[in-house]
Amino acid sequence: MHPEIVNIGPIVVTSYGLALALSFFLGLILVQHRSRRAGINRDFVLNLAFFVMLSGVLGARLFYSFYHWSDFSNNLLDIFNPFGSSEGFGIAGLNVYGGMVTAIAVALIYCRIKRESIPAVFDLFAPALGLGIFITRIGCFLNGCCFGLECHLPWAVRFPEGSIPNSYLGDVLVHPTQLYSSLYGLLLFVLLSYVEKKKRFLGLTFSIFLIVEAFFRYLIENVRYYEDQMETVLLGVTFTYNHIAAILLFILGWVLLFVFRKLNLQPGRLIQEIE
Repeated sequence: MHPEIVNIGPIVVTSYGLALALSFFLGLILVQHRSRRAGINRDFVLNLAFFVMLSGVLGARLFYSFYHWSDFSNNLLDIFNPFGSSEGFGIAGLNVYGGMVTAIAVALIYCRIKRESIPAVFDLFAPALGLGIFITRIGCFLNGCCFGLECHLPWAVRFPEGSIPNSYLGDVLVHPTQLYSSLYGLLLFVLLSYVEKKKRFLGLTFSIFLIVEAFFRYLIENVRYYEDQMETVLLGVTFTYNHIAAILLFILGWVLLFVFRKLNLQPGRLIQEIE
């Protein structure tokens, strides 16, 4: 565990922040490289990547603040104030699905405005999202956030005194849920990169991303620790809000798969507008 890389006065470069920045940088290189093959304008890709990055972070922060409203209700400026953290400069606390939903919505709007093919653009970005999961979850592990429940399997890990897991669960072995997520992010990146090369219709890669990501996220949720405010009861069963989001994204992925398959838009033939 190594939550801080650089600490100069109030300026703190965290391992998670560095991992997040690295995932954006490598993802941008990846989509730029593949944009020419997909027949998508490079400037459009750069602009969209910026909007996706910005909206993703803002959405992730807003959703996190909503689920932890008691921490911000007395001082709303702390939601986006980088100097408001007791841990130094930076904004701590993001909800991945909140960022994903917001980024997808912004990407849809921007594609419509610029009259670019929605399935082609979303396919282009899908492998980069898998790569981002792989990198950022390593940052989570180094930071000590997004940790798992108590575990007695051979690969269980123990976080040191003063860490986030230790403050909640004490000196116990826990599931390395961050590494579970990182591993499936890497496998997802490999899978989507293969699908992107072999796909028979536009939209297939992004649909598979939603289905696989939601499936594995749902599984990992069962061994991940959450505060009480992140849980709800439906039909007598306790779910986390991320459980529900994963179910909805799983369904959405299958719906899009059937829709895109029916449209049968061929790779290399860009459709300027999807009605």
